[in-house]
Amino acid sequence: MELSHSQAVIRLKDIQAELERLGEKDDLTSEDEQSFDELTREFADVDDHRRQLERKAALERVRSATKTTERRPAATRIEGGTPTSSRDGYDLDPVLHPDSVEDQRFRNPWDLSEVRTFGQSKGQVARELRSRALSAIERMPGADDAVREASTNIVARWDDGDSRIAKLCLATSSPEYMRAWSKCAAGKGHMLSPDEQRALERAMSLTDSAGGYLVPFQLDPTVIITSNGSRNQIREAARTVVATGDVWNGVSSGAVSWSWDAEGAEVSDDSTTFAQPTVPVHKAAGFVPISIEALEDEANVTQEVARLLAFGKDTLEAAAFATGSGSGQPTGLVTALAGGSSEVAPTTAETFAAADIYKMDQALPARYRGNASWVANRAIYNLVRQMDTSGGAQMWERIGADVPAMLLGRPALEAEDMDGAFDATATANNYILAYGDLSNYVIADRVGMTVEFIPHLFATGNNRPSGSRGWYAYYRVGADVVNDSALRLLNIATAA
Repeated sequence: MELSHSQAVIRLKDIQAELERLGEKDDLTSEDEQSFDELTREFADVDDHRRQLERKAALERVRSATKTTERRPAATRIEGGTPTSSRDGYDLDPVLHPDSVEDQRFRNPWDLSEVRTFGQSKGQVARELRSRALSAIERMPGADDAVREASTNIVARWDDGDSRIAKLCLATSSPEYMRAWSKCAAGKGHMLSPDEQRALERAMSLTDSAGGYLVPFQLDPTVIITSNGSRNQIREAARTVVATGDVWNGVSSGAVSWSWDAEGAEVSDDSTTFAQPTVPVHKAAGFVPISIEALEDEANVTQEVARLLAFGKDTLEAAAFATGSGSGQPTGLVTALAGGSSEVAPTTAETFAAADIYKMDQALPARYRGNASWVANRAIYNLVRQMDTSGGAQMWERIGADVPAMLLGRPALEAEDMDGAFDATATANNYILAYGDLSNYVIADRVGMTVEFIPHLFATGNNRPSGSRGWYAYYRVGADVVNDSALRLLNIATAA
């Protein structure tokens, strides 16, 4: 066995976590039984290897101490490291007593008692927490490579100076917290071990919620949607950011003004005006009911709850990102552009024709066309296809391949909550087609969904238990356009 001492200790903890997970099951399958036996044998082998390393290290210290009693000159003494009980000030054995932050971090990144704060600046502590969070992501249970990559990007790119995301990751990704949350999600919160209880309390200290538990970082719907891809095509093309407060604050400006200046001449005033767009985040809530029988029969209720929460979140947001009012919910793309300078009228009143497609393209400034996309209901795209009687030569490209469909050389994204038809006999605004650089539509996700387990649901008739339980979940998200000039919206206004 070629494991170092620290690696052996880590492997023993991993084996223990997996054995405890298997031990919590009421009925083990034949594969579970085989896995339990194999892990038990491996634990004995690794533990024996650890003991051998410790005996060898102890013997080496004895040999070193008895070789000579002469102290080293001060100029050659080893400085730093963990304080020792010996009077010569030598470091303790590096195998059994790693002193560096890196060694401790990779030994157990979730153990924040090892984080040094005395004499450290805020930035140094933040870097240490961020490094530990990245290390924890590599070792967190219940995650695949896509989830780990998405989690790494979120921490590395969006963590703030107070390390809020790193702290959240460390508090909610550990094996102890994963086990604790799984027990609470299954209504077995009374079976928490002391380590699991401490992990739960540490995570609860990060939220101002009066109840409920933060979803484990690796099961957070924001992470899952980022890793698996969204069914909401507006989210796919929009600019997504992570907010750590109630409002996301950004910076935008118009084009930088340049000038030609003669040699030795004073530069002209080429300054640009900066704006600070803000995107408020709003609370969204969902409820997942489940019968007691289904809860008992579900082999992996933790993963199933996370999947349902992610699916419901994506479905709810699809409508909000298209037509959300902005009052208590995200501002939709249509809502943000309607009635402003980005609105485009049809070439012929109350008529949608091929000329309107070209008019939209020409109305968008050239600097935004390179990254532009179309957004519309599929029914509108079908109308456009019917206009194109020549089979694709006029506007559509790769109409059969659909990977993706291209309209005037730009991706045609679908948003089923946008208008799919209009009535020329009614008085109404009909916002049927959006076009532009959707990176100027910002979606601000706040990582950290909270779930409360409802032990009993009651029937509406006589208020007696209905034999069902449920999870009440809530999170926060916001969205808005931060630069109207980068987008255009076609409005086929009609009048009775």
